[in-house]
Parts: sequence; C-alpha cells; structure tokens
Amino acid sequence: MANRTKKVGSAGRFQARYGVKSRTRIRNVENQQFLKHKCPSCGQNKVKRKGTSIWQCKKCGIKFAGGAYIPITESGVNVDKILRKEIESIEKIDDKGQGDKK
Repeated sequence: MANRTKKVGSAGRFQARYGVKSRTRIRNVENQQFLKHKCPSCGQNKVKRKGTSIWQCKKCGIKFAGGAYIPITESGVNVDKILRKEIESIEKIDDKGQGDKK
C-alpha cells in the first residue's frame, strides 16, 4: 500500500500552525543539526552539537565553535580560504626577505 502523506519529521509538533514553508525549513535545519558530522581534526563522523555554535568530537574530544546548526558554514569556509591565502603570501614575503640576509 502506498503512503498517502508526506513525513513531517520533527516539524510535526507544530501540527497545522505556522505555514508549510516555515515547517519545511525547520525540518530541514533540524535534520542537519542532529546528524553526526565529520571532525575537522580526526576526520571521523563523530561530531555532535553540544550547544549553540559549540561542537564536540566524541572520538578525539576536540571542542570547537562553528555554525549554530551545522559545524562548518559556507561563510566559514570562505574565511578559511582567505586566511590561508594571506598566510601563504606572508610566508613567501618572509622567505624572500631571509634569502637576502644570507
């Protein structure tokens, strides 16, 4: 027998209130929030949310700050890229400066 209704998941607690779009967004965010995520330190899928923006790996014990609902946000990835480029450019400048002194 085929299912006749869509599964509402965690947003079922709102019943018919607040509109479909709001309930769908909440369901999607909460599904992401309660998954186990990949640890940036050890690489295992053991990261769980401890509180707002606080994430902890169950395997290696590292505790870090991330997004409110997911540990690594798109804007956080962009900031990391920019910082890496800046650090690399500073290291290149330092290497060139030390070469002149020798």
